[in-house]
Amino acid sequence: MDHEPTVLDYVRSKIFFWRGEQIEIPTGESHDLEFQAKAGTEDDLQRVATSGPAFPLTTDSQPTAQPNPKEQLSLSVLARLLAPLVLALIAQRLLEPPERAIATGVALYAIAAAWVVWASWRGEWLLAERLAEYRLGWEESGFRPISLLAAVVLGVVAFVSFGGNQFTIFNLMVWTLSIVFFLRAFWKTNPESQHWIPRLRHAWNAFLSDGISISPWTLLMIVAIALTVFFRLYMLDQVPGEMFSDHAEKLLDVSDVLSGEHRIFFPRNSGRESFQMYLTAAMALIFNTGLTFMSLKLGTALAGVLTLPFIYLAGKEIANRRVGLFAMVFAGIAYWPNVISRVGLRFTLYPFFFAPTLYFLVRGFRRRNRNDFILAGISLGMGLHGYSAFRCVPLLVLVAFTLYLIHRQSQGARKLAVGWLALTGSTSLLVSLPLLRYWLSDPQMFSYRTMSRMTGVEQALPGPALEIFLTNAWKAIIMFFWDNGEIWVHSVTHRPALEVVSAALFFIGVVLLIVRYVRKREWMDSLLLLSIPLLMMPSILSLAFPGENPSLNRTGAAMVPVFLIVGFALDGFVTGFRSSLRGPWGCRIAWGVTAILLLGSINQNYDLVFHQYKKQFDLSAWNTSKLGAVIRQYADTVGDEESAWVIPYPHWVDTRLVGIRAGVPLRDYALWADQLETTLDVPGVKMFLFKSEDGDARDRLRQVYPDGNLDIYESETEGKDFCVYLVPAVER
Repeated sequence: MDHEPTVLDYVRSKIFFWRGEQIEIPTGESHDLEFQAKAGTEDDLQRVATSGPAFPLTTDSQPTAQPNPKEQLSLSVLARLLAPLVLALIAQRLLEPPERAIATGVALYAIAAAWVVWASWRGEWLLAERLAEYRLGWEESGFRPISLLAAVVLGVVAFVSFGGNQFTIFNLMVWTLSIVFFLRAFWKTNPESQHWIPRLRHAWNAFLSDGISISPWTLLMIVAIALTVFFRLYMLDQVPGEMFSDHAEKLLDVSDVLSGEHRIFFPRNSGRESFQMYLTAAMALIFNTGLTFMSLKLGTALAGVLTLPFIYLAGKEIANRRVGLFAMVFAGIAYWPNVISRVGLRFTLYPFFFAPTLYFLVRGFRRRNRNDFILAGISLGMGLHGYSAFRCVPLLVLVAFTLYLIHRQSQGARKLAVGWLALTGSTSLLVSLPLLRYWLSDPQMFSYRTMSRMTGVEQALPGPALEIFLTNAWKAIIMFFWDNGEIWVHSVTHRPALEVVSAALFFIGVVLLIVRYVRKREWMDSLLLLSIPLLMMPSILSLAFPGENPSLNRTGAAMVPVFLIVGFALDGFVTGFRSSLRGPWGCRIAWGVTAILLLGSINQNYDLVFHQYKKQFDLSAWNTSKLGAVIRQYADTVGDEESAWVIPYPHWVDTRLVGIRAGVPLRDYALWADQLETTLDVPGVKMFLFKSEDGDARDRLRQVYPDGNLDIYESETEGKDFCVYLVPAVER
């Protein structure tokens, strides 16, 4: 028999709150979600979780008192609820550059943390409860061994045929068929899915009879999506405005794809995974943008946009849809994910594939459905084709299963969890099969980029490895509040990775998660907390180049749990306000403060991306677009594309980018000053571009072409002027 808690048990639970779950006095109403949902569907659970007076039609997962218009606003309660948030906001503001008050900021953060712990203990600021685990109401279909055998045989054939580092029609077909047969072997089928045609017909008839109806929540989602899409795509052609050498390497790889060179792994520039090359090629063909910077940026920006729905779904799966909405919105407007998705490199593929991996894992554990683990494995395997930093995610998946197994939430499903792990790993292995084949055939090239950062392959470690690792770890952990590094390509240098509002909410959310984990031992809380440093390991392990840590690109996937925690904190604030301030005042003030916080975040993030980052990038990158535009204008008027050259200069423009900007993407316009005589036989008008400070080039041009005319192209950006030397045609 279950032990009936006594009054003494109740008192002990309140005094020693860190020992486990709190004992509460029964209210007379019972909402046992897990019991009611075990034999139901997902829709059943959602109906249970949002029904009854204790669950209003908003998105709260915790009981909220009904408003009483006669109750008055309590200023003491208001001050007590706002105090920790205000303290955290002030603390983070004091840590913002250029003038920083470190001691005061840290002290205020410490006070805010203590206040949050106290507020959590009093029940005034609580995180949304995790949705109960349940089993689907339909039985598992039988395992199909013949399909698995076919998948294995086809997988072996595909593995062998991938040996030349080339995708072909044959190996792609065999690989695809092996995945299809693998899915058929393990995929669970829902008997109700066989009746989808009548259900679709019923839905269509309902639409024709009732018309379109938009709920307030749907309208809110539309506004949120529009806001996040605006931040990701606005001024995409100008922010950033210039390319650098990495972009030239990528576009040359894309050119190989378009010309029929379909590599699995691209060895150019120390080696890169292939997903971005094919994505950019698709963008170039679909939008007719060709081999341009815009093709690169369209692919990565769209990947950044498509990451956001999975952040929403993960928040909804872990807690409720309001947590998901808050997380999605703050991630959508945040400067960190915005910048790494705009720069046109593979950086955003890290969170792009991690977000669905996390979502399907969480959903699989809660629903205890192997289909979700198959989908998680597909996301995991695809992510390995994206960005090398993703190689730490398989370790995180293993940690997630371990945490689940050692916590009480896995009771009754531990044996199943071992099978889920094997299924996830097998699926990801099959999806990443081409890359695995390349790794085994050329492990040195496959690992070179990673090993060059972790070891002394390229540069000797500047100190003891353990000391560098610990220093890097500390710098990475505090980057959210202090310094996100010195790499101007994808960050506003030497400022926090989060703006004031997100940083304050993230800090509070971390404290609340720690408190709840101490009290309730929820495995998901520990996973969210541990996933952040694990996902930052590609940056932390930059032992040979510690100056590259922290970096927003190699920590990119950490933004998923970071903004989920931000959503948790803000949802807890809203719920706490509405519960502690009875009557209409609680709801009004909660949403009023939320609106103020959101507007403050929008304002600062807009400034960071479209003002500070743009200005910094324009000052740091060379204006190859201007050189390309001058050559394009010259070719369209008095000359042609073959009679123009750029004289290289140390640490100046990448002359390949000039050709891309001029619309001649496969031409390198470089011509060294000592090679000028080779142009004497070129007929007609000639043009030479060179750096203003290059006196040797100027003298050499005047010597070889004394009749030439020198002009200065004055750039809008200081220090970006260059010289144009135009040589008239010589009559022969």
